[in-house]
Amino acid sequence: MWERTLQDLVRGLRANKKDEAKFIAKAVDEIRNEIKTDDMELKAGAVLKLTYLDMLGYDMSWASFHVVEVMSSSKVHLKSIGYLAAAQSFEQDTDVLMLTTNLLKKVCRLSSTPADIAVTLDGLSHIVTPELARDIAPELIAMLNHSRPNIRKRAILALYKTLVKYPEATSQARARLEEKLNDPDPSVIAATVNVLCELARRNPKDYLSLAPQLFHLLTSSTNNWMLIKIVKLFGSLSPHEPRLVKKLQPPITELISTTPAISLLYECVHTCIIGGMLQGPSGDSLAKMCVSKLAAFIQDADQNLKYIALLAMAKIVPTHPHLLTEYQDTILASINDQDISIRMRALDLLSAMTNRSNLQSIVQQLLAHLVRDPSSELPTAAQSLTQNVSAVPPIGPKPLSPSQSPAYRFTLSQRILSLCSRSTYENVSNFEWYLSVLVDLAHVANVDVGAEICDQLVDVVGRVRGARRYAVKLMYTLLSDDSIVRNASEEGSCSEVLWAAAWICGEYCLQVYIINDLAPDIIAVYIQAAVKIFGFWASESAQRWDDDDLPEVKQVVASILSRMRELASSQHIEVQERAANAVQLFAFISADLNSSRPKTEITSSESASSEEPRFPKSLYLIQPLFNVYELNPVAANAQASVAVPDGLDLDSWIVPPPREAISNIQSADGVEKKQKSKKGKGKDVDSSVSGKKKKGKENGDRVVLIPMDSNDETQEDIAQREKRKAERLEQLRDDPYYIVDDRPRSVEDVDSIPVVHLDGMPPINPDPGNNELPSLRAASQTFSSESFVVEKEGEMPEGASILRPQSASQFTPTPALTPTGSTTPLRVSSFPEYEVPEDSPVETIKVVRSKKKTTGKKKRTAATVDNTTS
Repeated sequence: MWERTLQDLVRGLRANKKDEAKFIAKAVDEIRNEIKTDDMELKAGAVLKLTYLDMLGYDMSWASFHVVEVMSSSKVHLKSIGYLAAAQSFEQDTDVLMLTTNLLKKVCRLSSTPADIAVTLDGLSHIVTPELARDIAPELIAMLNHSRPNIRKRAILALYKTLVKYPEATSQARARLEEKLNDPDPSVIAATVNVLCELARRNPKDYLSLAPQLFHLLTSSTNNWMLIKIVKLFGSLSPHEPRLVKKLQPPITELISTTPAISLLYECVHTCIIGGMLQGPSGDSLAKMCVSKLAAFIQDADQNLKYIALLAMAKIVPTHPHLLTEYQDTILASINDQDISIRMRALDLLSAMTNRSNLQSIVQQLLAHLVRDPSSELPTAAQSLTQNVSAVPPIGPKPLSPSQSPAYRFTLSQRILSLCSRSTYENVSNFEWYLSVLVDLAHVANVDVGAEICDQLVDVVGRVRGARRYAVKLMYTLLSDDSIVRNASEEGSCSEVLWAAAWICGEYCLQVYIINDLAPDIIAVYIQAAVKIFGFWASESAQRWDDDDLPEVKQVVASILSRMRELASSQHIEVQERAANAVQLFAFISADLNSSRPKTEITSSESASSEEPRFPKSLYLIQPLFNVYELNPVAANAQASVAVPDGLDLDSWIVPPPREAISNIQSADGVEKKQKSKKGKGKDVDSSVSGKKKKGKENGDRVVLIPMDSNDETQEDIAQREKRKAERLEQLRDDPYYIVDDRPRSVEDVDSIPVVHLDGMPPINPDPGNNELPSLRAASQTFSSESFVVEKEGEMPEGASILRPQSASQFTPTPALTPTGSTTPLRVSSFPEYEVPEDSPVETIKVVRSKKKTTGKKKRTAATVDNTTS
């Protein structure tokens, strides 16, 4: 009978690729028949074919018992097939493994042939289980004294796998392993050192007693692979025995200086770092030598050496950062490496070695990597056609620069921001430079880091007072450059920096222009900044007022009004609300400017009798709204430190629910409620009727509004209300902005406009001899461009209670300082301040509405308005 061999099975698989499953099914049937025979050669061949099919993914667990039969064969070549199949197919829970215990013990006897022992020990390392290790450990420990070195070496390696599965046998094998360190055969010593190195990684303290023997091997052996293991073992032991550091420095320094083996050199350097050998005066020279060797690795063409050198240097930085500054250019050259792993390790190393002295040079070189190389850009269609038509063969495509990868550019940009902002900008010595770096990064990043740049711009300007003047100039330049605006819709345009630019210019008063086609939140800040800037400019113009300035001011106000009216119809609620507020303010200013009379038209008698200033008073309308107090940084726990006021109940209603809801609930419970009118008559409250009627108590010409019940309405009042509601709905029918109708409406009755008496305004002290008023702007503090003070803690609210005990230097309230150094709020006007006694009540401003003759029973009403202006 002819049987297929393994070679025949492989050939058949290659010939039946189209119907492989059918061929394998047929082959497995043949193997099932062959493996049941008594012929051990045929059985071993069937097991060998099953092992090959198992490597292809077909299960052979059903043949585990037949594998044990082949393992017990007396012939070495058949026994090796059995152990190969067991190593390939046996698992930790294979049930037939218990049958191999006696087989392994029998083979491990000294009377067995060396070939049988060698095959058995090799197979045992792959199939050992905790139970099998417990039973076979005594035989393996006894085999360490075998007369043949190759058997002793194999027994040591098999013993390691046994000790991993059964650690309780370590105490028995420890003494025998120490003896093998003095074995006459070098291969046995190398195997012992390898096993001890792996065991010491789990518990180094248990192996400190081996230090003398290992030190002798370190100074006497010439086997590089064994020296690597010994050096690794000392790296695990030295942190637990400080005396080893001083003892190991001379031999390891000699190895670093003399060995040509790169692997041994790196292990010696790594052991010096993790073993604490670079500490102290004696370690400085060793550290310098290690850094020089690692720098040579970085310049090597082998990528693996570059990677491990960067990793090792990152571990030296905490103890010897000054040594790495000499190789800063070498490390920066790795930033543009083609291997992404090397680039990331170089960035980690640069982050660790950055300090106050080298921050600027490192950041500038990182920025240079973000600048796109024009030669790396893809050719246009016209250039490609020209190359194809020309006779000159086209040059092969250049490799893509690593800096062109968006993911890497994003990582590089974030790393620049983190380097500079670390520990509240402790490494930044020149904040004007850092502001320019942020602007440059917004132009060259081409990734979505605009939000981070925006946050840092606002944070730096808020914390560093000395950099604000330069920041405003830089932000004005940024706003004047329309390159970011043109690319605002593109990904990675960093248009968020315009938000910060507009806010900074508006907060610190420099001219800025509103730019359209931006995100709604940016336009909203532009509107607010434009109002602030106009208020600053208008107050400055009032101080040096001349009648010739009136047309210019009118033109500016008209242009702002025109643009604000367009933005007031925006679909974004924030833009619409801010623009609508600005329209009302500038409409008031425009009306005041139109009613202003030049000095030439005012007679001398009018001038003597009038105390009005010679400039329009509305020019001082806006500036006090924004510039009364300076905006300071807020401490991290300021909000949590504010004490809850007495009597404040956060669970109670701020605005009580409507009466109609209460009456509905009570009527549902069957409770009938009555309410007394002012005449003392009781009246039932009908919960089915909703609404309110204004009813007032007459007091001279004024009427104070009080809420009334819906039952007081007459049929005529209800009809009038429904008529007004229908008219209003008719007007809103064609309005696309249904919620708010802010279209201008004509006022027919001029007498119905409410008149507000502004009492308590500070008097203006006219000075005929001085036409200019004193400056309304507090004198700005001057700061040296070389010295900047960063407010790291921030401002705390007055009367805040500290929630947890902290040092006195932390969370100190930072009140706004005046130019004279006092802590009173900044004054923005030359007028005398208000003097309001603490106990005096605040009088309300009452709106007086003129009487009109009306028909019917319509009542005259007016409102009492509380003066809540700050």
